[in-house]
Amino acid sequence: MNAARLDQLLQKFCSLHILVVGDFFLDKYLSLDPALSEISLETGLEAYQVVEIRHSPGAAGTVVSNLRALEVAVSVVGVIGQDGEGFDLKQGLAQRGVNLIGLLETAERFTPTYTKPMLRSTAPGGSERELNRLDIKNRSPLSTELETAVIAQLERLVPQVDGVIIADQVQERNCGVITDGVRAALVQLAQQYPAKIFAADSRVRIGEFTGVIVKPNLYEARAALEGWKVGRLEEEEMAIAAACGQALFEQNQKPIFITLGERGILVVTEAGAAHVPGILVSGEIDVVGAGDSVMAGLVASLCAGSTTEEAAFIGNMAASITIQQLGTTGTASREQLQQRMKMVDGG
Repeated sequence: MNAARLDQLLQKFCSLHILVVGDFFLDKYLSLDPALSEISLETGLEAYQVVEIRHSPGAAGTVVSNLRALEVAVSVVGVIGQDGEGFDLKQGLAQRGVNLIGLLETAERFTPTYTKPMLRSTAPGGSERELNRLDIKNRSPLSTELETAVIAQLERLVPQVDGVIIADQVQERNCGVITDGVRAALVQLAQQYPAKIFAADSRVRIGEFTGVIVKPNLYEARAALEGWKVGRLEEEEMAIAAACGQALFEQNQKPIFITLGERGILVVTEAGAAHVPGILVSGEIDVVGAGDSVMAGLVASLCAGSTTEEAAFIGNMAASITIQQLGTTGTASREQLQQRMKMVDGG
């Protein structure tokens, strides 16, 4: 990959249209000023004082934000609640210029929300520190009616797009948008439209996808194949990743992208395994949302005609940019990718 090839691919991004289906969360940040804390007269406990509220689309919404930063047109399919969090989430997506016709609203469900209290430092120029997160998730299965409605939206929208990103965020089976039935429908659509890019990201069910590209981290890949989890990764990491990638490729017959943190991405295709090193950065980092920026970068690149290794490289560059954006879920623009390419070429 060189700057000229990167520019060639990036120029195609603005003509792409990608569908993102899955679990759309609201990321809600509450900035707390400790200097204003009060003691509750009723409980005697400290009452934190919120001095700023900011929110952004999270989970599948983070993928969307990264695609829009790359100037890719985006449509979405998901389910949210008829509540204040849903209003804020829709507003955030609309501000990004997203086609929301496939985003279903219902009084039956919560809008999944990650509320993140951020305690400001008392030191001059100090940063914020995240306190215990408050999660709102749906703990009951998606109804048959909503599942049917989601599949209908997919069948209507998939023919109109260049690629599909599947964001399976909710760990409880069938309690999110990517139910067993929706997953089966997506696999069928991938077979029906073999020229389109279908790529899946799933926290706990990556091994249940077939016939689509998958992007697990090594922890997820091992858990999917062996039924057990790894702790700290050791020197054999690359050999384990290659074995996992080969097994997933034999199951999917589509490229496998195993993310390895700062070590980059291992790509497994019918040609074998290829390691695409990560882009090292200095200073403080925040890895929240890094995988979503990788997914946006690599799928957009594949839709633009890149090789799998080129796609992994662009995904790595996107992540190297977003992890340097602290206290927020970052994005990487086309211009930032071009600047990072200059740094890589010079370094």
